[in-house]
Amino acid sequence: MRARTVIRWRDPRAPITAAAAIGAAGFAMALAVGGPAPATGAIAGVTAALLAAVSLLVSAFRSGDQRHAAGARWLGAGAVVWSAGVGVRPIASASSFILSFADLLVLVGAVLMAGGAIIASGRRTTAKAALRYLVDAYLCTAALFLIGWVVALRQVYAESSPGFTFMLLPAMVCLLVTCATIPVVVKGTLSGLPLGLAGIGVLATTTIAETASAVARLGEGTPPTWSLMLAPVAFLLLAAAPWGMRRSGDERPASGPAVADLLALVPLALVAVSVVVLAAHLAGSRDRPVTGVVVVAASVVLILVLRLFVLATSHARLRGLVALGDRQLRELAESSGDVVLLCDYDGTVREIGEGVEVTYGYRPEEIVGGSIFDYIHPEDLPGIQIALRAMGLDEDTTEPGACLIACRVRAADGTWRPTESVATRHVGGEDVLLITTRDISDEEALRNQVVHLTFHDGVTGLPNRSYFEERTREVVAGRVSGQAAIFLDLDGFTSVNDSVGHASGDTLLGQAARRLRGVVRPEDTLARWGGDEFAVLVETGGEAQLAVDVAERLLRAVSQEPFRVADRDVALTASVGVAFAEEEMPAGDLLRNADVAMARAKDLGGRRVEVFAAQMHADAVRRLELAADLQRALIENQFAIEYQPVVDLATSRVTAVEALVRWWRGSTFVPPEQFLGPAEDTGLIVPLSEWILREACREVAAWRASSWDIGLSLNLSARQITAPRFVETVSQALEESGLPASALTLEVIEEMLVEDAEETISRLSELRALGVRLAIDDFGTGYASLAFLRQLPVDMIKIDPSFVSGLGRDETLTLLTRTIVRLGHDLGLIVVAEGIERPEQLEKLREMGCTRGQGFLVARPMAARGVDTLMRTSLQSAL
Repeated sequence: MRARTVIRWRDPRAPITAAAAIGAAGFAMALAVGGPAPATGAIAGVTAALLAAVSLLVSAFRSGDQRHAAGARWLGAGAVVWSAGVGVRPIASASSFILSFADLLVLVGAVLMAGGAIIASGRRTTAKAALRYLVDAYLCTAALFLIGWVVALRQVYAESSPGFTFMLLPAMVCLLVTCATIPVVVKGTLSGLPLGLAGIGVLATTTIAETASAVARLGEGTPPTWSLMLAPVAFLLLAAAPWGMRRSGDERPASGPAVADLLALVPLALVAVSVVVLAAHLAGSRDRPVTGVVVVAASVVLILVLRLFVLATSHARLRGLVALGDRQLRELAESSGDVVLLCDYDGTVREIGEGVEVTYGYRPEEIVGGSIFDYIHPEDLPGIQIALRAMGLDEDTTEPGACLIACRVRAADGTWRPTESVATRHVGGEDVLLITTRDISDEEALRNQVVHLTFHDGVTGLPNRSYFEERTREVVAGRVSGQAAIFLDLDGFTSVNDSVGHASGDTLLGQAARRLRGVVRPEDTLARWGGDEFAVLVETGGEAQLAVDVAERLLRAVSQEPFRVADRDVALTASVGVAFAEEEMPAGDLLRNADVAMARAKDLGGRRVEVFAAQMHADAVRRLELAADLQRALIENQFAIEYQPVVDLATSRVTAVEALVRWWRGSTFVPPEQFLGPAEDTGLIVPLSEWILREACREVAAWRASSWDIGLSLNLSARQITAPRFVETVSQALEESGLPASALTLEVIEEMLVEDAEETISRLSELRALGVRLAIDDFGTGYASLAFLRQLPVDMIKIDPSFVSGLGRDETLTLLTRTIVRLGHDLGLIVVAEGIERPEQLEKLREMGCTRGQGFLVARPMAARGVDTLMRTSLQSAL
């Protein structure tokens, strides 16, 4: 079976099919009725026009596109007016007037439909463009009239009655309107194209029908039926056009630039054809020229002359604008400091601006006629010749091309100036190059300065860390044996900044850099790593001892004599670390190892050279891991406090407790000597000490509330003393716990009194003003104890366990201990002996008159619960 094609109502073909069916039925009905051709054409035209009007007005009501709706309304109104004119024409034709009212209605309808097609196209037309379209339409109309005159109209004119011109006027007006509408619609948007083309179809068929009707009326005959049926068919297509549009609102152009150029040539082509046809007619005819035809031909010539004049005027104006732009461009280039010149592809200079004398010192006449290649650096010349030759190869291309040229140009003083030039070809349509050249000497100097500052230190002038790291990667990648990295840190440099200021500190760093540069080999790299650290890369060498020797020279260069800063001598030492490159070792690992070795030298007291060993890195990793665990322990409350009693040696009564921190990492006990150092280095000792202070004050305050007169001793760290708001923290802890300030004793070691002495004594004095007692721990192990006993009002000294351990066994230690006890009594201080572990030590201390003591023999450190038991025992004994 053959498949059947079904057209659904929503299919775009449905409106067209329906319109065709209705139109065919209407035409068949008109023909079946019979009668003269004008009446038949009028019936068909009115039917089709009214159908189109209804379709257009309905689509305008339903459309959401305002432009489409407006165009449809204009087309619908034109169809209604046209149908009225066609409908009354059979009646009006009986009148004696040459042009009837019906003809005017047809013309008005045609104009309205032209306006609708233009509106639907969506093209916004300026007044100048509209005038051009009208002029082109007139040329097309006049040319077609002249061609038609030669082909057929002259015979009609010869045989017709008067009124030839008026009879053809409606047809010519319709033709003019049609020719004016076509370019606007074709250049419009894609969405308005169907409606616009359908409107043009109605206008074109109306023009044909009017022409045929006019010719028939002039010959007193009847127009052919086919000419009368064209307009109804076009109206049926117009009725279907709005319903067959799939996408309204598509703003893409309906045609490209090529079509627009072709449309612009159509009027001229028609005029040319009409001229040829008319000339051929006049050459073979002896008839007297008709006035109207002459007038039309003369008007065409006049319009063409006017258009030629307008084009010539526009051309002159454009040439003036081009010349003005060229002059302004040259003036702008000259004012900006660029040198502008014209040359051919062989480099011969044809013209050059005045700026060449200001920029390079040459007079223009010295350059013109010569070759630009004579002024370009020989190393840059080959590349520039290749670039200019490549621009000249494609001679057929008329489009301008440009290339950027960077080279060095010799100035009149003989110096080579870095320049940047832009060469543009086909300037002004000539086969020459326009070159604008700029002297970038200042920019190049600034760029070099930026590069230098990027990779060099501004204080010492040495390469900086970025340069050193990059250089290390390059050298290590070369796999040359004997490579080593040396790191050097100035010991005690922080105190220099604090005492004489950062400006003087920078001066000292500059002096240190000059000393270090003097002992480093030329083939090695010396850089400032940052702060008071320097780095040396031993790039070549065989024996490892060579790098160690360089490190020793660096150490001596720093330590051999004091630095002169701010009218004073500053003696410094250095800590130096050395690391050797190994096979397949990354540059980052080499630098890290040298830094670890330097840190090891600093931990051992400074003024020494340490060579990296594997265990150093392992120790550093362990310290990092320990620091991370410490931070986690603070968050998870893994710390606990134990209290070691301090007793009165005469009565064995507990007078105070010393708070000691303990760390249980899970079920593992971590000794204090393993984590207090890393806590001090990382700064975690500050929050840890604050937590100990608050907890211990709270516990001791609770014991004192139970009628037990007991004090609290706490050790202070250097970081804790220098921490911001340290004194406020102590005051707040006392206030929150209710512990009297006199019950709190804070202990410092002698080394803390020596380092940063002014700030330490200031902070301790503020604590003393609160009523807090102060004690010097490990007394006797420092070298400035007696001096600071005079400056700082302390209440207690604690004898170091190293003295107590020798009591009864070492006469010297016994004598020193006796001296410390006597000194404390003479100064009115409480003397506490630490580390009492044997009975004979206790007896000796009682004999010497030492007032208080602590140690394993007296009482071991215990938790708060153990202190509670001890408290109850002491209270019962007292009762």
